[in-house]
Amino acid sequence: MDLGSFPEDQRIPATTLIDMWAELYNQDEDDAIANLHELSDRNLIEVVVTRKDANEDDGSYNEHFVMQHDLLRELAIRGSNSGNIEHRKRVLLEIIENKIPEWLMEQDQLSIRAKLLSISKDETFSSSWSTMQAPEVEVLLLNFQTQKYSLPEFIERMNKLKVLVLHNYGFVPAELSNFPLLGSLSNLKRIRLEKVSIPSLFLTSMKWRKLEKMSLVMCNIDQAFNKSTNKISDAFPKLVDLTIDYCNDLEELPTGFCDLVLLRKLSITNCHKLLALPEDMGNLLDLEVLRLNSCIELTELPGTIGRLHKLQILDLSECLSVTELPEQIGQLDDLRKLYMIECSSCELPSSVANLVHLKEVIGDQETAMSWNRFKPCLPSLTIKVHKENNLNWLG
Repeated sequence: MDLGSFPEDQRIPATTLIDMWAELYNQDEDDAIANLHELSDRNLIEVVVTRKDANEDDGSYNEHFVMQHDLLRELAIRGSNSGNIEHRKRVLLEIIENKIPEWLMEQDQLSIRAKLLSISKDETFSSSWSTMQAPEVEVLLLNFQTQKYSLPEFIERMNKLKVLVLHNYGFVPAELSNFPLLGSLSNLKRIRLEKVSIPSLFLTSMKWRKLEKMSLVMCNIDQAFNKSTNKISDAFPKLVDLTIDYCNDLEELPTGFCDLVLLRKLSITNCHKLLALPEDMGNLLDLEVLRLNSCIELTELPGTIGRLHKLQILDLSECLSVTELPEQIGQLDDLRKLYMIECSSCELPSSVANLVHLKEVIGDQETAMSWNRFKPCLPSLTIKVHKENNLNWLG
């Protein structure tokens, strides 16, 4: 039923569904993931994996997307839209060519009790938002296709909102206005912004006091951490999971980034202009997962990475400019899985022989040969050779 909240014929990020279900139904993420598998097993959804070596065993679903058949989507929407609008569990509002649903036009002030609100509009929508009261909404999905997007005014009255998803299905990042309205969302725990130009995250009067997870995908983020005299750790005191993916204007992480000492998962992927990581990277002592794949201009890892004694998963695949690993890599005494696909030019220091808990290295043929030298010192290590996709059928 919840999958009807997304536009027709669009891939749904699996992580968005996981975030929704974790908060709507008070599930942990493992239960939410189990829901995905059950829907797939029943042929109610199709799961598409965009990266061949993506593996849910490491807790990453960033490369997993869900497709729903149009007829099943229509069935979900019909089920959600049954009953009186004020008492629905989900309110799905779709505005196409300025055709606003009659039930919305008939009421000057609409009050709903739904926990999930989805608003989808195309590029032709030009009308102002109606006055809406949605005090019980915990998950808000805003789907749009415009170059400029103004957040609806009623957001600032959503005191129970826990999950906010802004998804631009257009071709270029959209400019956001009314962004300071987010300052009222004191219970927000998860936010996903996709294909938008993000104003300064410090323009609002709030500190993102309860925010645990932030995902920035295909965004312009050069202004996101500007215009602040506050410490980033003060603004995001509970952040444990950060994803920055396909943000092509990211050249360096903001000052004080490594003061986010509660971070457990950090994924900076497909950011082709990222040149370096902070020297104080070793301050992220709780970090368990670090993904840097396809950061093609990144030249090295800081030596302080050796202080990340809780790190279990490290992904350096397609970091083409990294020519050697620091000697301190051998101090990662809890490292279990290492991705090094397309890293054949990266030299391994002798200290990797100390990675006694390393269970799996995934790499190309050349990388596998480099690691074979250390196999006698690492009896528990399995070396897997990644096979390229065969694209001959394209031609």
